[in-house]
Amino acid sequence: MNQQQSKWIKAAVLSTAVFCAPVWASTGKLVLTGGVSTVEGAGGGGITPWAFIGTQATENELGFATNLTQVETQDYSLTTYGATVGWNERVEFSLGEQVLDTGITGTALTGAGLDLKQQIVGVKVRVFGDGVLDADTWYPQVAVGLQHKMLDAAALEPTLTSLGADDSGTDFYVTATKLFLKQGVLVNGTLRATKANQNGLLGFGSTTDDSYELMPEISVAKLLSHNLAIGAEYRMMPNNLEAAGRNAGLNSGLRADDWMDLFVAWAPTKNLSLTAAYVDLGRIVPATTDGRSQTGFYLSAQLAF
Repeated sequence: MNQQQSKWIKAAVLSTAVFCAPVWASTGKLVLTGGVSTVEGAGGGGITPWAFIGTQATENELGFATNLTQVETQDYSLTTYGATVGWNERVEFSLGEQVLDTGITGTALTGAGLDLKQQIVGVKVRVFGDGVLDADTWYPQVAVGLQHKMLDAAALEPTLTSLGADDSGTDFYVTATKLFLKQGVLVNGTLRATKANQNGLLGFGSTTDDSYELMPEISVAKLLSHNLAIGAEYRMMPNNLEAAGRNAGLNSGLRADDWMDLFVAWAPTKNLSLTAAYVDLGRIVPATTDGRSQTGFYLSAQLAF
């Protein structure tokens, strides 16, 4: 993804906000039932999408949401921002950009500081069920979606190319969300077909593994009050680069682990939600980080209409 393409993505995010303003949802959903924004831009939890359509829009309405997220671990810093459009409680479109400050890893590999940038275009469609209106039934709300990701690896591109990692890829997923309204409990399961290394920030596939893998993701949330929820998420990640790294003499220096978090989400108003979380992203390029597990914090703000 070059600089010009990045500018087009940002322009699309801004123009979406402008043109959607006159048709913001007028009624809206129950607080927090639209979820927040994931680090990839889709509506859901922090690291995994839900079947619920993002924004405050309900049936026959068009809604808009924008988000900003910061993730900090011992060796890395990730900033994400984007916009989401929800239509008719049926379709969700999302645009997002991720900027990863590679810290010590970028310095070790390139001799200078290095930011990796990734743009993500997503769409999600509700297939059946209504998580709120059907809360007293046994079946969940189910949606299918895809996320096309485009990576600008800058000075790291030659290294990723030598490992066989592509600079773009598409994830496909199906997700099911069940809300137990009386108990105030939400359970979500997502199954993702992906080639992405570290969510795509280290490319897609490798010389030793270039096939799609099915990765499950789980979210559980408990509503403590009408505008406050706590929960946990677990997301399995492919480990495509480890074998390619071994072939290059790095042993397990490119190993990847699963992601998880413990979060609290608060909606001080109907349109604003704030999320804080403890995150454990496992090892990310352990060859340059002494094998440390990347734990830290996640802060996110979403404005939805």
